[in-house]
Amino acid sequence: MTHVVIIGAYGSAGAAVAGELVDEDGIELTLIDDGEPGGGLCILRGCMPSKEVLSAGAHRFQARHDHRLVGDVPDVDLEAVVAQKDDHTLGWAGHRRDSIHEMAERDDVEFVHDTAEFVDDHTVRAGGEEFAADYVVVATGSSVNVPDLPGIDEVDYMTSAEVLDATEFPDSGIVMGFGYIGMELVPYLAEAGGMELTVIEHDDRPIDEADPAFGDEALDIYENNWDVTIPTNCRERRLERTDDGGVRLFVEFDDGREATYEADQLFLFTGRRPTVEGLGLDRAGISHEGDWVRDTMQTEDADHVYAVGDVNGKEPILHVAKEQGFTAAENILRQEAGGTPQAYENVHHHVIFSGLGVYPFARVGHNEETAREAGYDVVTARRQASDDGVFKSKDVPEGLAKLVVDADDGTVLGWQGLHYHADSFAKTMQIVVEMGLDVRDLPDRAYHPTLPENLDGLIRDCVAELDE
Repeated sequence: MTHVVIIGAYGSAGAAVAGELVDEDGIELTLIDDGEPGGGLCILRGCMPSKEVLSAGAHRFQARHDHRLVGDVPDVDLEAVVAQKDDHTLGWAGHRRDSIHEMAERDDVEFVHDTAEFVDDHTVRAGGEEFAADYVVVATGSSVNVPDLPGIDEVDYMTSAEVLDATEFPDSGIVMGFGYIGMELVPYLAEAGGMELTVIEHDDRPIDEADPAFGDEALDIYENNWDVTIPTNCRERRLERTDDGGVRLFVEFDDGREATYEADQLFLFTGRRPTVEGLGLDRAGISHEGDWVRDTMQTEDADHVYAVGDVNGKEPILHVAKEQGFTAAENILRQEAGGTPQAYENVHHHVIFSGLGVYPFARVGHNEETAREAGYDVVTARRQASDDGVFKSKDVPEGLAKLVVDADDGTVLGWQGLHYHADSFAKTMQIVVEMGLDVRDLPDRAYHPTLPENLDGLIRDCVAELDE
């Protein structure tokens, strides 16, 4: 029997590895997780609960935003929001736990509810036992990244986890971190919490993976629709506690100017870091510095140790974590059969539920910059949401979209959208990009006035460019 130990079996990546290997003949599994209640970050503290709370803010925003509706704008019942979120997420987490525990009912599978650590390169200790492993999969996820900033230990701060559980908010806040987490939670704080916010942006604009126009559009949407101020091109220098228990932040702009911002509460949305503390990777001869995991999901220092999901620091996205888990399982089987492990390759496919999910950002495949960097000669088309009457008729006229096409053969290389239902458009464009379809072969008509008329316009514009 080949013994595979999975550390972090409740999470999306670890569960994916277990699910792929559990039915394989000759594989013995030890599944380890210390989660309480357990179920993985995405389900308990990430993408699932965040969509729960965003939806409540979105309903209020659209009611407030639509001038055709009269009467008082309803308040968001934060206690009801949190209660429903907890009920749903605990249910989903329960399904995940049940699936792991059902695996453990098999003769060749054991589940250990405890913290794990390496004893040496092939031995893992958990639950007072030591397990000799042929392969070890590390899927321990990520933890909140608290920046090393002078004064941060002197002030109270809230992370995304606390925001998702909060049933009341103060009047004002300062937000550090305007990536995925900040883009999603800032409008929630402003809309559902009724807060006045200052959001620190290090660069010219947010959404680094997008063409500049999308970040500029996001700034306009946020500052026009919520009580949000976003100073750009500045860096946090130090923090201090105010006399009334609030927070004071000192920043320095790229041009040397300095500024001070005060608020009732500090929010840290400063990303996450791989959870490797306490694993004893050094005892397995593994360094987690730099790019410590290969594209095959094997660690650089040990062919038999795999690291999948957030812990490898590559791409902290749910579907990527699962796909990395599938890759690790397949490569373990390849190794056992004497084959060569294969690299994980994915098409860029990200969604940020910006603007309370009313104005989400989505990208599939290349943007214009990455396509040119990859050596493509491209043609592009860009459309504002307001170019298509259906967005106006639904009272969601803000946003834009862009298509990138190979100028030589018409292959669709990528698409970006920042507009109503862009997250739903992404699946259609994933099919187009991953199948390598020629833009000239795509239908450019909708069967009824619908939001995807925006895609029809992009397709026609790119075909016209190719014909020229």
